[in-house]
Amino acid sequence: MSKVLVFTDYGGPEHQELIEREVPEPGPGEIVIQVMAAGVNPADAKMRQGLFGTKRTLPSPMGLEASGIVTAVGEGVEAFAVGNEVLGSPAKGQGTFAEHAVLNAAKTVAKPEEISFVDAAAIPVAGTAAYDVTHQVELEPGQSLLILGAGGGVGLMAAQIGTVHQYRVIGVASASKRELVESTGATFVESGDGAADRVREVAPEGVDLVVDLVGGQALRDIAPVAKDPKNVITTADPATAEELGGAGVKRTQEALEKITGVIQYGLVDPNVGQRFSLADAQEAMAAVEGGHTAGKVVIEP
Repeated sequence: MSKVLVFTDYGGPEHQELIEREVPEPGPGEIVIQVMAAGVNPADAKMRQGLFGTKRTLPSPMGLEASGIVTAVGEGVEAFAVGNEVLGSPAKGQGTFAEHAVLNAAKTVAKPEEISFVDAAAIPVAGTAAYDVTHQVELEPGQSLLILGAGGGVGLMAAQIGTVHQYRVIGVASASKRELVESTGATFVESGDGAADRVREVAPEGVDLVVDLVGGQALRDIAPVAKDPKNVITTADPATAEELGGAGVKRTQEALEKITGVIQYGLVDPNVGQRFSLADAQEAMAAVEGGHTAGKVVIEP
């Protein structure tokens, strides 16, 4: 038997439950892993709330990224073998907050030895989001990149990517995350009322790219600091970004391999801030859903 965190109905966290099931079998194009670590993301709560649709078979396994060791390989999979260490995203309808998870082989890559399982678990969703959102608009060295929500898992990686590219990075986050944001090489600006004015103090001419990881009113307040409205890119709130002249992030196939390589060479640190056991997976979800976690949250079964 194998444990997995599921949601039994769409809605709040009261519908989450840790259950036992048979160890899953891989279908064609899939692999099964013994999960060593799984990343927790705001999208996990959005999925449970039904914000991505309500067509999943219930109870539905939770979790959108993991690292682990391959225990079974489905038909047609040639890139992986039993015993390989990997990181990737779950197959359709599957989840990673579990002792065993079914991954989509096409959205999985080998885990380099240099990357721990814990750090690797932060790459398939958070790492690729940070990569895509910082590469959608090409900037030149010396140009300015503002990150709204710079203190979370995606934000800290995005800030480091900006620093690697020699952009002038401005990180907007809560006061408690100042040290963490500044550790990436970014200039810290406190979030909340008046944030746009504080940004203008450090960038009077405006910024070349706004990366939004928060959405809503915070995005509306900060968007005017962009020199060009079309250079407002969001992972959190495409509808608002488009209304303001910007765009949602475009996800790419190559991001997983690219950001894995960048992390392998030590240029970017996934900044795992909190680690929870699978038994405490609901606490991990609550921490991320609260919206105030510093760095990345990971579950270790």
